[in-house]
Amino acid sequence: METFAIEGGRPLSGSLRIQGAKNAALPILAAAVLAEGQFYIYDVPHLRDIEVMLEILSALGAKTRLDDGCVDLDTTSVSLPMIPDDLMGQMRSSIFLAGPLLARLGEVTISRPGGCDIGERRIDLHLAGLTALGAKIEESEGYITFRAKQLRGTNIFLSFPSVGATENIMMAAVLAKGTTRICNAAREPEIVDLQNFLNAMGARIRGAGTDTIEINGVPRLRSVSYRIIPDRIVTGTFLLAVGVAQGHIELTNTIPEHLTALIEVARSCGVEIKTRHDIMEIKCTSRPRAYDRIITSPYPGFPTDLQAQLMVFLAQARGTSVIKETIFEGRFKHVNELARMGASIYVDLGSAIIRGTNKLTATSVEATDLRAGAALVLAGLTAEGVTTVNQIHHIDRGYERLEQQLHQLGADITRVSI
Repeated sequence: METFAIEGGRPLSGSLRIQGAKNAALPILAAAVLAEGQFYIYDVPHLRDIEVMLEILSALGAKTRLDDGCVDLDTTSVSLPMIPDDLMGQMRSSIFLAGPLLARLGEVTISRPGGCDIGERRIDLHLAGLTALGAKIEESEGYITFRAKQLRGTNIFLSFPSVGATENIMMAAVLAKGTTRICNAAREPEIVDLQNFLNAMGARIRGAGTDTIEINGVPRLRSVSYRIIPDRIVTGTFLLAVGVAQGHIELTNTIPEHLTALIEVARSCGVEIKTRHDIMEIKCTSRPRAYDRIITSPYPGFPTDLQAQLMVFLAQARGTSVIKETIFEGRFKHVNELARMGASIYVDLGSAIIRGTNKLTATSVEATDLRAGAALVLAGLTAEGVTTVNQIHHIDRGYERLEQQLHQLGADITRVSI
């Protein structure tokens, strides 16, 4: 087992290049099975979730290799219409393969996916979308089998703008006969990246980034080379790290437009942020101000994946702030751990009331999920003493060598095997 040992009190400084987006890379790797041939996907972060996806693709018959941020992927021999149970259970994003495998092979069997325990994340919208395209679904003893000789385009309305369901339907619909329209589609930048990748393969999709996406089916797709967009959540985590630890850093390979909601909040709290092209310069030299009320919501609203990190930032602010979580009901598990470090946070139903304190105190804490783990690392950057963050395998699912990146910026953080 590994932990992070963090001695707080060191301001951050220097420059860091942001990794490619995990949440763009995973559906794009899944989409590659829609065509036969050799793919080269660049700026793929070396994360456990990526490793699991590549293991799944290998089990399906693909040849895969990840080297220095580039995935070399040959999908010519993909033929197995079943995702192995053990791999499916390790990562929720494995559900992304249902749509493309169904479209290519006419059949796919999955078990219900795993992932972080942050609340109920049902796959009903995935099932409803694929059914609307013509798939027949059978459920038996925890397995779900999809079958369709020929998918057919249709109009699909999502009751909630689910990112995963939007992407799964997009991938299935590109080889369907006719036109598919997804209404109330999710608008996240990762969906735009998926559209751009599929269109590079020969698909005919428009509207990603809006609430209506139109897909005109094509008979076949081709293999391509492609570069993944920067990870906006990792960018936001380092932005908030400067607000927590204070300092002055420069982030490269960013898309500031993807973080408009966070930048607005951070600037209102006193963080200086300058942007030019793909560069963000971030400076904070004093305690931030509180922010009255933040509500997490689908893009372009404030991202739920930055809620825990923002809570650490506000736990040191002057005054009282409120965060209302509307996406995942189980996403306040980090509150108890932060309280053990001296944070003053009260949870009432779906809202957290945060009263800022001048300092946090180091202790041993548990990362309960990916983003909660990142938040505890940020807390350790400012706490007095040495903070031990346990269960860091959660953090490794979304951050590529986080301790090395923070060390590069001057933090005192070490990965320890115990």
